[in-house]
Formats: sequence, structure tokens, C-alpha cells
Amino acid sequence: MLPDEPRQSTEPSHGGGLPDCHRHPGTATGISCTRCERPICPQCMVAASVGFQCPECVGQGHAGARRATTRFGGVPTGDGGLVTRVLIGINLVVWVLAAYVLTPRLGEVWSLASAGRDRLGGPYGVADGPGQWYRLLTATFLHLEWWHVGMNMVALLFLGPPLEQALGRLRFLALYLLAGLGGSTLTFLVAGDWVVSLGASGAIFGLIGATVVLQLRNRGPLGPVLALLVFNLVITFSGARGGPGGAGPSIDWRAHLGGLVIGALTAFGLMYAPRERRGLVQGLTVAAVLVLEAAVLLTGMALYGA
Repeated sequence: MLPDEPRQSTEPSHGGGLPDCHRHPGTATGISCTRCERPICPQCMVAASVGFQCPECVGQGHAGARRATTRFGGVPTGDGGLVTRVLIGINLVVWVLAAYVLTPRLGEVWSLASAGRDRLGGPYGVADGPGQWYRLLTATFLHLEWWHVGMNMVALLFLGPPLEQALGRLRFLALYLLAGLGGSTLTFLVAGDWVVSLGASGAIFGLIGATVVLQLRNRGPLGPVLALLVFNLVITFSGARGGPGGAGPSIDWRAHLGGLVIGALTAFGLMYAPRERRGLVQGLTVAAVLVLEAAVLLTGMALYGA
């Protein structure tokens, strides 16, 4: 008998002929499962690389199969840039609404605005309490100028897909949001007494920091990403001039620096997690970064809040 031919069962049947299917008594069959050798009828048999298998053995085989993942534990997909494009789309939609449709209301409500308790009319914005803390996140999706959103989205389009492919969609999204929040919380800690800030730059700097970690982990060339980082830091600190009282800086160095540090720290925990405890270490990394950002926020509230 050839190896790929269906195996004939030698179990006797009730009537001395072919045996009955073990799942459908009364249905005679001459085929048996190539794994457990129990009789199976045409209704039950599942084609395998060699012969046929019963549904139970097929299910056990699938349960024991190792699920494919990206290098850092994410779910592999055919499209490695979906989350990146969704984030770009959200930023562009919010820009259109803020700049042309809901002007100036959306900018006033979504910006990272804060005035401390010692300011006239304060506390206001983030310093006013938990009901305004949403600004820490919404500000990272808010742009009012075309050049501002344009530069940030080009950077996101360049930096996002490689990180998304390496980490998987969920981990990449967590990295992006944590970096954006990191920039916002540092801005509030340093200047929450009087500040107005907006833009995705903190999250973008977080992606730059994560790209540095990725290159270190892969032992890839660091020159291009370090040159990009130095160039952006020079622009950041040369353009970080604010208005009266420090409000409304043209470039918010605090958001850039906070996003960079949080992005690098988060990426380190996600990319250097040991394989045997990867899920646990990565989950603890995300939780630890959230706790750190909460501590920064509460420290700022102690300084400026009611």
C-alpha cells in the first residue's frame, strides 16, 4: 500500500463486514484516521498531508500548533502599516475640523492648556482636575497649521511602518499613545502653571527613540536615525521660544523630550523582553510606564492644581 493511501481499518463490524464510523454508529466505512486509527466515514474525514484524519485529531493538532508571531510577540499581518495610516487619518481629520470647521472651539477644548491656582482665573485646563485630564491625549491629535500637521504626518509615515511590522499593531499603538502622553505629562509638570501646547510631536519623538532601540536590538546601522534625532533636537531647542510668561512656545521642547524618553523606555521593555516571559514583561512595561506618567501628572497637580 502506498504511504498516502487511506488506511483500511481491520476492526470487525457488527455484521462481519466494514466497521462503523466511531462518530456515526451505523455508517460503515473502510477508512480510518491516520493518527488514532479509529474508523471515520466520508462525512467526518478531513484530508491531511498523508491520508485522512478525524475532526478530534485535527483539533488537537491545531491546539498544539505554535502561533506565528512577529519577532517581538505581535500578530503578523500582511499589511504592516494599517495602524500608522489610521493614525495619520485621524490627525488629518482633526486638523480639518479644528482649522476650518469647528474653529476656534475644538482648538480651545482639545489643546493641552493649563493655568495654575495662582493665576487669575486658575486653576484652568489640566490643572483644574481629572475632568480636564483628557487634554493630555487629545492635544497629541490636534494641529491648527497645515505645515505642522504635514511635517508630523510625513515623519509618522516614515517611522511608523517598520516599528509596526516589528512590534505588531497593538504594541505599536501602545507605544505611540504612551509616547504622546509622556510628552504631555512632562509639559504639564514643567510648565503647567501657564501653558498652551498641541501637536503629535511628542509621539513622533517617541517613535524616533523606539527606532534607536530597534536598531540596537537588531544591531543595525544607527547613523541615519541618530542623525535624524540630532537634527530634530537642534530644531527643537533653537525654536523653543515662548510668548509672555512662557505660554505658547513655537516648539514645545518638553513634549519632544518627554515623548523621546518614554518612547525609548517603552520600546526597550517591549523589544528586550525574554522570549519565555515575553507577554508578562511587556505587559509590566506598559503598566510601569503608565504608573510613571500618572506620577508625573499627580506631581504637577500638587504644584499647580486646586
